[in-house]
Amino acid sequence: MTGNPDDEQQVGSPPSRSLLPWRQLQRALLRPDVDRQALDRALAEAGKRQDAPILWLLGSAQSGKTSIIQALTGSDRAVIGNGFQPCTRTAEVYDFPAQAPVVRFLDTRGLGEVAYDPAADIAECEARAHQLLVVMKVTETRPAALIQVLETVRKRHPEWPVVIAQTCLHEAWADPNDGHVSPYPFADEHWTDRVPADLRRLILAQRDAVGPLPGSGPVLWVPLDFTQPEDQIEPRHYGLEALWGALEQASSLGLKARLLADPGVLDVYASSAHPQIVGYSLAAATVGALPLVDLAGVPALQVRMLQVLAGLYGLRWTRRSSSEFIGLLGGGFAVGYGLRMAGRSLVKLIPGWGQTVGAVWGAGASGALTFALGKTACVYLQRRSEGLEVDADRLRRTWAESLARGRQLLEQEQQQERR
Repeated sequence: MTGNPDDEQQVGSPPSRSLLPWRQLQRALLRPDVDRQALDRALAEAGKRQDAPILWLLGSAQSGKTSIIQALTGSDRAVIGNGFQPCTRTAEVYDFPAQAPVVRFLDTRGLGEVAYDPAADIAECEARAHQLLVVMKVTETRPAALIQVLETVRKRHPEWPVVIAQTCLHEAWADPNDGHVSPYPFADEHWTDRVPADLRRLILAQRDAVGPLPGSGPVLWVPLDFTQPEDQIEPRHYGLEALWGALEQASSLGLKARLLADPGVLDVYASSAHPQIVGYSLAAATVGALPLVDLAGVPALQVRMLQVLAGLYGLRWTRRSSSEFIGLLGGGFAVGYGLRMAGRSLVKLIPGWGQTVGAVWGAGASGALTFALGKTACVYLQRRSEGLEVDADRLRRTWAESLARGRQLLEQEQQQERR
């Protein structure tokens, strides 16, 4: 996506309001500082009006909470380590992705430490959380402090389902060369017959220590072992599918759809791009439902998303690449994008429709367009990153299919909000 200097010339002035919507998008792509005020306003509005699901990680230090976040998000240690922000004296929140989050991880620190009073953390976390994930290292034979907090939470919220992850299974191996039982045995009710005695004894002892919890909500146990490459233990994410299954069973938050791309994605970059695309699409839908705000806000969100995606592939948009991308999509895209961008804003100006039909149209059009732009851009960026030609027909198919998937995403979100 680089070429001669003329191709990479940056546009220094804002795009004219008289330009067609798709032409504004093309010009704005060349400006890394695209309408920063509009972007900030749009992200602020989306943050106020759209609450990303909050997964409360309850566990002691070194129990494997960060490894769970890495596995669920596909993010690395550096990003996660720098991403946590304090919300109480001993609790932190991590937004993923940072600018347009699709999920927030709430981490309670300090459990079991001397002079730690969990009351403030419990009050803060239980007021905000949508799902509770308890993390217990399998070698923790006396997790009294954790059990006490868990019992307190369940007494106050007896209907809450609880997922309990028993982590660091490799630390219970009698011999470091033992390796994991394969295939994963713990989904089978007869798993005790297949697991080495030392590990089986620890898993069962920990469950006995927790005992029956107060309340009627289900308690789902998931043994797992998430390690780092330098540990040289395979598979690195042992039990990940079981954890996803438990989280999906325990709630209707749709975390898996938010964080994981469909099977058969293009490459590792497309997998990393998926939560970014979902986050910006949901933000655009939220802003698109507001009267007038979306006139600048939604395009700013879309351009910022496309710039982020290019960065994932180690590229940046140039005059040549942005023209080629839009040109390959063809006239149907230009007309359709322009009609949707202009139409949803006009409808919301009609008296009596602005807060009803116009808002629904604005949300659906903005979210679906943003999702389709992101998915289609990944196809283009993947080919360009490998120095290959881009098939226009494939790009147009991706655009059409992603528009439909974007609409489905928005419909699912609306259904979950009504529950």
